[in-house]
Amino acid sequence: MSEAKDDKILPLPALHRPVQHPMSLIISAIAFYWVASLSVVFLNKTILSGSEYRFPYPLFVTLFQLVVALVLLVISGHLGKRSRTFSMVPPFEFDLDVARKIAPLSVVYVLMLALNNLCLQLVEVTFYQVARSLSIFFNILFTWTMLRQRTSGSAMFACAVVVLGFFVGSYGETNFSWGGLLAGVGSSIFVALYGIYVKKTLSIVENNQWRLLHYNTTISIILLTPIVLFSGEVSEIRQEVYFLSDMGFWLLMTITGVAGFLINTAMFLQIKYTTALTNTISGTAKSCVQTLLAMVFYQNPITAMNGFGIFLSLFGSGLYSWVRYVEMQRK
Repeated sequence: MSEAKDDKILPLPALHRPVQHPMSLIISAIAFYWVASLSVVFLNKTILSGSEYRFPYPLFVTLFQLVVALVLLVISGHLGKRSRTFSMVPPFEFDLDVARKIAPLSVVYVLMLALNNLCLQLVEVTFYQVARSLSIFFNILFTWTMLRQRTSGSAMFACAVVVLGFFVGSYGETNFSWGGLLAGVGSSIFVALYGIYVKKTLSIVENNQWRLLHYNTTISIILLTPIVLFSGEVSEIRQEVYFLSDMGFWLLMTITGVAGFLINTAMFLQIKYTTALTNTISGTAKSCVQTLLAMVFYQNPITAMNGFGIFLSLFGSGLYSWVRYVEMQRK
């Protein structure tokens, strides 16, 4: 499971915070979020296109990670009955009437995850943030067309910076891929739609993000399984992949699925133990570090124009987050 923005699986309801938490707890929460989020991106890239276990089958990878997430949800819900550590996760539930109402959200979720993994497979990690940066543009567009909510001029300016960074970064990308770019744009569309649909759907499960995750993950597996079977990936995997019996490969796949699941807990803790401003800064800084780490680990060639596009994309995203934070504080 991947990041949305590139690593946000579900937006979380507002939590009442004490005035102050120990600095060690705040730092631990931020570090946990960074480790989980960065791990998902780099582990997925490693599996899809960059390791001895090169496995270029994004639909199957997405399905496997959803299954891992569902298993962990069920286990966490069971442990929550006995341990305070897992008490925030309710027992697993699946009611057909509720599932029918949540199904449209799951369609958006499946497309978001699948296109996200396809984008990560086809582009360099340094360009990944740029390819998916248009989620801000589409969020503004859908907020206006679907919810009839206007966006401030300051937020529109920040969005314009992001869009400029998208075009500059795309033009300057050395290892350009039309498929990867289109997958990134598609992923951005469904990231924006997902946020809107989550807001509409949370009330069905009494605003409990974990209950929604139960339903969403289960329905997504049901929807994605036939797509994987009929896509031809399974037959190609049987014919082309020689390391299916290697436990190291399945361990890597499972670790990636666990990291995807842990993002939800990491987001919960970061929001609970930090301020909204700290959360905003943390997300932007993490994106910058992600790009720098990709430059170091993968030695991706970056032209001056590509680097300027990446900078504009990151700067615009950070500026947009700051503007939205200030606007929320005024309300």
